[in-house]
Amino acid sequence: MAGPDLIKTLMYTVNHLLQQDKYKAALAVVKGFRNGAVYGAKIRAPHALVMTFLFRSGSLKDKLKAILKATYTHSRNLACFVFTYKGLQTLQGKIQGKTLQSHSFLAACVGGWLVFGDNNNINSQINMYLLSRILFALSRLAVEKGFIPQPKHDPFPLFATLVWGIVLWLFEYYPHTLQPSLQSSMNYLYHDSNVWHDISDFLVYNKPRTAAQK
Repeated sequence: MAGPDLIKTLMYTVNHLLQQDKYKAALAVVKGFRNGAVYGAKIRAPHALVMTFLFRSGSLKDKLKAILKATYTHSRNLACFVFTYKGLQTLQGKIQGKTLQSHSFLAACVGGWLVFGDNNNINSQINMYLLSRILFALSRLAVEKGFIPQPKHDPFPLFATLVWGIVLWLFEYYPHTLQPSLQSSMNYLYHDSNVWHDISDFLVYNKPRTAAQK
């Protein structure tokens, strides 16, 4: 009975600790690390699975390694960023005795430089994802604050027109400037569809199957 009693006592102690307000800021940083790791894995694993099996060549072992590596990198980076951001935000608040908007900006700048400043495929995807979101958000904020007038017509059609026009122009004439995963997707859509040999690689498969695949 010593085992169950010990576990029960340990759980009571841990739960009691979690209820203490004086530790809340530090515990929030720890839980932020946990949430970053979980969220990073949940959103990267399905994406890596699909993209790897669609576009990556190699053995099943190599593909599984690539999926695990991408998932681990995304999960680790997001966990470390959340930990750094929340930790620095809390520290600034403690030092100055109040919370300022600049605290979020500075804490995130440091976290971004330390964690997402390494130029690799995972960080590149995350940073570009965020860039598109903040451009939208800043545009809305500029209207909200009165820095630019409220558009009389919905600007989204013009936005879509320019986005698709520019990205396809870049893909057709300067593909090296685009991210590799985007190049792969566009090759599949726009260039692979120009090539076929018979009904098998016209409708069933994208490319003809090799003897080893048959």
